[in-house]
Amino acid sequence: MGVVNTTPDSFSDGGRFLEEAVAVSHARRLIEEGADILDIGGESTRPGSDPVPEAEEIARVVPVIAAIRRFSPIPISVDTMKPGVVRAAMVAGADIWNDVSALSHAPDSLSVAAGLGCEVVLMHMRGEPRSMQHAPAYEDVVAEVRAYLAARAEAAIAAGVARDRIWLDPGIGFGKRLEHNLALIAHLDRLVALGFPVLLGVSRKRFIQAIDPSAVEPQSRLAGSLTVALEGARAGVAAVRVHDVAQTVQALKVAAAIEGAG
Repeated sequence: MGVVNTTPDSFSDGGRFLEEAVAVSHARRLIEEGADILDIGGESTRPGSDPVPEAEEIARVVPVIAAIRRFSPIPISVDTMKPGVVRAAMVAGADIWNDVSALSHAPDSLSVAAGLGCEVVLMHMRGEPRSMQHAPAYEDVVAEVRAYLAARAEAAIAAGVARDRIWLDPGIGFGKRLEHNLALIAHLDRLVALGFPVLLGVSRKRFIQAIDPSAVEPQSRLAGSLTVALEGARAGVAAVRVHDVAQTVQALKVAAAIEGAG
């Protein structure tokens, strides 16, 4: 899953793809590099970020989605918490609702997802982006995240979302300290065992700097990002959400070739 952030303030590439033409060109390049899915986001969910008005978020993502759809049939995910944004994105050609709130942000999120019939990604987040990194605490982070996502999946199914349309995401970096992130990555197989496809998003995230203090700039965290992507593949995740598509595709191809030789 290749990332296209049409935002001025995303942690890794904020502002680079705010203009429609630049975002569409970037999307085209990610497809050429081997992306299987594109994830289009118009509201940053980095720690400390502020909400974006719905109309502004729609204005950021819809023209980009429509433009991509004119030249490619690639599955498109819209990264948003807002049902109104999802409705507009689906009209423009999106296929997947990637929701960091696991369809809990709005009272009608579950019913909207069911009505649209789209695939949904349910992510775990403790709190909200603006405050999620303020002293997050868990007794057993793996068990708690697993139980939360299982419950949200069941809530979605009860609301009418088809079971085979549901993905799960442990939410690395969303209301979690370094030790929480590492525990979740080390036990991804327990989340995979729930029977839903798992999306893993670790690309360029700050926990890599916590391990290697020299990786101050997000773009300097490629090696760490690739390491976790490979660990995710080994554990059986269905997709990895990344900024560096070409490098991740190559790493996954080499890992698969080695496994095949064995």
